[in-house]
Amino acid sequence: MASTIQTDCALTPEQVAFYDDNGYLILRKWITGRLLERLQDAASRWIETGLTLSPEDPARRTSSTASEKPARCCSGWTTFHDKGQPPSLEMLGAPQVLGVVQSLTGPQLRADLRVHGLQEEGDGEAIRWHQDAVHPRRHRIYNYDLYLDRSSADGGALVVLPKSHTTKVDACELERMHGWSPPNALVVEMEPGDVLVHDVMVVHGSPRVVGKALRRTIYYEFRPAEQILAEGPWDREWVDRRMRLIPIALAAHREAFPESPQFDWNPDPDFRQTISPDMERELKIAHVVHTPGSHCSAGSVHM
Repeated sequence: MASTIQTDCALTPEQVAFYDDNGYLILRKWITGRLLERLQDAASRWIETGLTLSPEDPARRTSSTASEKPARCCSGWTTFHDKGQPPSLEMLGAPQVLGVVQSLTGPQLRADLRVHGLQEEGDGEAIRWHQDAVHPRRHRIYNYDLYLDRSSADGGALVVLPKSHTTKVDACELERMHGWSPPNALVVEMEPGDVLVHDVMVVHGSPRVVGKALRRTIYYEFRPAEQILAEGPWDREWVDRRMRLIPIALAAHREAFPESPQFDWNPDPDFRQTISPDMERELKIAHVVHTPGSHCSAGSVHM
């Protein structure tokens, strides 16, 4: 019988303090073994699917506001769990994910799976300095980034500016003054299975590299449900639908890994969800709006 855990994959108080102070946290070899292998295989299938979609397909957007060119594959999919690859839900239901989330957010979370980092070999366009979302900072909002491939300094690794997450930054002025070498910039080199947790307001980007290797990264965004209800941009119905992904994901992880530890999720009764039998509808929750960020590129939204 699978065991139930709630703290084995939780962050330590020291890790939480480091994250709060610096705006990021690196977890080495956090997801390994068969789950990582299943995600790597699923990522190859996602790329194949993404390349068959036209830019006009409503299932995807064509680019990120921080990117130098439209994305060819999957960087802006508005729905993801409905793409026929169970590992997306297995990962969401894993203790290695939800243990971290409960440490930073508590049980009243909502999950938004996006894939911004499925890059083909040779796709080395820059992702200019930006903050993902600018908000009043009454709650922690962050990305959970799982690396499926090696990301090195000479291969377009992400660069972050520690401690830049406490206020809005003028990304254009930062670029004008410092290019890719601001003081204290940190190149985040990652190996398969490593996880980067970063505040949505920490400044980050990656320079252009010629001949960049395949670098696949799965991004979740997490924020408390109460933050959304107080600040938007979504309503209660949308929050409830996102929350229903959690028990679905827990069941998917339990089915795929019955002998592995399982996460014990205990949401407030007000946020407990009844899942409908229409699984196709449950998994197709479009992400069509977002908290505006700070970017320096065409199409940016400035607050």
